[in-house]
Amino acid sequence: MNRQKQTNQKPWPPVGVDWYYSDDYVCIAHGDCREIVPTLGRFDLLLTDPPYGIGADEAASKNKGKWGWKYHGETAWDRNAPTQETFDMLLAVADVSVIWGGNYFAHMLPPSMGWLAWDKGQKGFSCADFEMAWTSLWVAARRCMYPRAKALGDGKVHPTQKPLDVMRWCVEWADARSQKAQTILDPFAGSGTTGRAAKDLQRKCVLIEREERYCEIAARRMRQEVLPLEMPNASLEARAGTTTNGGSGNDR
Repeated sequence: MNRQKQTNQKPWPPVGVDWYYSDDYVCIAHGDCREIVPTLGRFDLLLTDPPYGIGADEAASKNKGKWGWKYHGETAWDRNAPTQETFDMLLAVADVSVIWGGNYFAHMLPPSMGWLAWDKGQKGFSCADFEMAWTSLWVAARRCMYPRAKALGDGKVHPTQKPLDVMRWCVEWADARSQKAQTILDPFAGSGTTGRAAKDLQRKCVLIEREERYCEIAARRMRQEVLPLEMPNASLEARAGTTTNGGSGNDR
């Protein structure tokens, strides 16, 4: 509890960083998370969707917009996953961690039973039926149901962007199982969905992104009017029954 009080008393935005964008809830840094995170102190929640190292962006680019894929231009941010050293650094600065794509990084993360899953509500499609997030909590695994078709209608601006409601659900899941996540870190911010979710929930959030075009997209999303806290679809859980990478995210 004392640590929580000290966290909330830190200056905002955090000092020592040349912020690309900042407001009362979210600040965005354009750069490499490996250089920036060590200057920031601790956070209540690490919520992120790192590059998986599977070339997801390039696979979509090859289609040039065919078969329902949106063409996002030539990129290379998903050629390499974060290293063991990067994961160790990130886990050390947060009380609770939620890392999407954890199934790609299981060999670099501690054992956990508290996995999360985003069920896309459609079986046998060419892409995955669901996506998985590793968490640092030893609690029962949970899933949220959010249809793939609805996700595509959310205004996707990043090749592997997560739905806003799914990221909001992650924050609320962490709230229910630990102290309320007042400070959130996403070191692979992509288009800023974690920050948008945090701002809607009135939490402080630091976003770090290596590609400037996504910093600009994230900043535009943060400038949008804050949504009301009591939203009809706020709790999905209730319904559910390039180099080694250092800063471009899937979120995303």
